[in-house]
Order: sequence, then C-alpha cells, then structure tokens
Amino acid sequence: MFGISDYGAFCAAILLFLALPGPGTFALLTSTSKGGLRGGAAATAGLIIGDQILLWLAVAGVAALLSAHPGLFHAVQYLGAAYLAWIGLRLLLGRPGGVSPVRITSGHYLRQALLITLLNPKAIVFYMAFFPLFINPLSHRGMVTFAAMAATIALITAVYCLTLCAFAHAISAQLRAHRRLARAMERAAGVFLIGFGIRLGTQ
Repeated sequence: MFGISDYGAFCAAILLFLALPGPGTFALLTSTSKGGLRGGAAATAGLIIGDQILLWLAVAGVAALLSAHPGLFHAVQYLGAAYLAWIGLRLLLGRPGGVSPVRITSGHYLRQALLITLLNPKAIVFYMAFFPLFINPLSHRGMVTFAAMAATIALITAVYCLTLCAFAHAISAQLRAHRRLARAMERAAGVFLIGFGIRLGTQ
C-alpha cells in the first residue's frame, strides 16, 4: 500500500509505541484533568503537530545533521529535559486545590504539548531508524510513501489520544470527589515528568 511494506504491522507498531507511557502521555492526561475534553483535544493537536514536524525533519535528513553536530543535538536535548522538569515541578509543588485566577485557554495546552514533543530530538533519530523497516524498495513511491506514513501516524495518534482523553475525562469527576487521590495522582505525574526530564538529559 503506497510502498509501505506490511501496512498492518506498521499500524500495530505505531499503536505499540503510543501505548508506552512517555512525557506526551502525562502531558495529555494533565491537560485533560485541568482543561477537560477541550484541553485534552488541544494537547492532542499539539502532540500531532510536533510529531509531524519531527517526522518530516527526519525525512529531510535532519538526523544526519544532528549526528554531525552533537553539540546542537545535546543543546536541544538539555532544553527539553529542563522544560519537562519545570512542568513536573509545577505539578509537584502546586498548592492543593489552588485555582489560578487567570483562565487557561486551549492554546496553552496545545503549546505545552507541542513544546514537549519538539524538544525531544531523539524522535527524529527514531523515525530515521523506524521508516526503513516498513518501506518496500520495489514499490516505494518517494514522497507519496512518506506522506502515507505520516498521515497514518497522525490518524492513529489522534484516535488513540482522544480515546485516552475521553477515559481520563470520564474518571476526572471521580477524582474531583476524592481530592486527596486527585492530588496524589497529580504529584505522581509531576514525579514522572521530572524523571523523564532527568532521563532525557543524562542519556
């Protein structure tokens, strides 16, 4: 299909990688718990936009540039680590039950998810290694094949993330009724984000 070898396996691999918890997952859940379905949908859009940018940068060979200039790679890596740690600290140290007097718009969740995605340069290298696994050299159609892969990744990501948002929103009412549990989960998300930041910055 469009030069993609074993399209079913390609889709299954994308789902598998999405199911692995990462900083984007926790950003998505946090956005949904604070901004409802609209916040979750905005974060989903941010994740998809950022992912598509990195995907096409990989296609353009930016991974080779990063490999040739490790200083640039590590600069972006450390910036991403610091940003994740900053978000985690805000969740971890936030006042229980505190409500900001400033209304948080959906754009805030979109930008936050977008930055979390873009500040992970390893995703470019991942795509450079991932795409060749599913490209049929005999039927490869150049940019058409890459566009089909990109569209498939965007569609599966949207369905998976929005389903996750719907589930998170469904249990958010239960969590609000148990403020201690909600606060504990918020702090756990903060710890995970700080952990991801440390891991990203030290690998």
